[in-house]
Amino acid sequence: MAFCTGASLVQRVSGFGFGIFIMTALPHIMPSYAEATTLSGILSASQSLMIAIKMRDKVSWPRMIPILTTFLVVSFLAVQFVASADDGMLKKILGGILIVASIYFFFISERVHVNPTLPIQVSMGGLSGVMGGLFAMQGPPAVLYFVASEPTKENYLAMTQMYFLIGNIVMTFFRAYNGFLTTAVGLGWIYAAVGIVIGTWIGTKIFDKISGNTLKKIIYVYMAISGVIAILS
Repeated sequence: MAFCTGASLVQRVSGFGFGIFIMTALPHIMPSYAEATTLSGILSASQSLMIAIKMRDKVSWPRMIPILTTFLVVSFLAVQFVASADDGMLKKILGGILIVASIYFFFISERVHVNPTLPIQVSMGGLSGVMGGLFAMQGPPAVLYFVASEPTKENYLAMTQMYFLIGNIVMTFFRAYNGFLTTAVGLGWIYAAVGIVIGTWIGTKIFDKISGNTLKKIIYVYMAISGVIAILS
């Protein structure tokens, strides 16, 4: 519940980062890595649900369908890999990804710009599918695309939240097919869902009182430290 509160707060203030934040903790407290990714996906979908429904009229499906379709195909294959991979290896890979992602966001992300072309949609959707299926953190590539393609912040918010909602719901079915949707995941959702409400409420309160860049830098440092711990543990 505590980590879900933090993840929801980050998502509310910065627009993404739920999976990145909560996956620094779930692999260490859930019975298996696969169950950790399943719980993360369900919680992320729960967090996106209200915004996606409320802002559905701002969604441009022609700009959504290519990246979403690619994501779903690639994420299915990635989930199959998780079913046969060693938990310890996946945790160490996750640690490396957290370190690389923290360096990227801290030093490089502001300098990178993409054009919303079909090749970019497919490539960003594929990368998002790999990161979503393996690590339950499909946000960064998708956010990079939607920031470039959407004309207003309202369109950006609607597109990202609908993308996360649909993607996480479908991946939950993929994971359930592989036996990852367990009683432990259901109980985890019951407790952690309280954190969605608390974190979103706190995030709303502090949205205008803290610099988004300051919060992001704090999260990036936290990601790097978590990545080192995951590799060494």
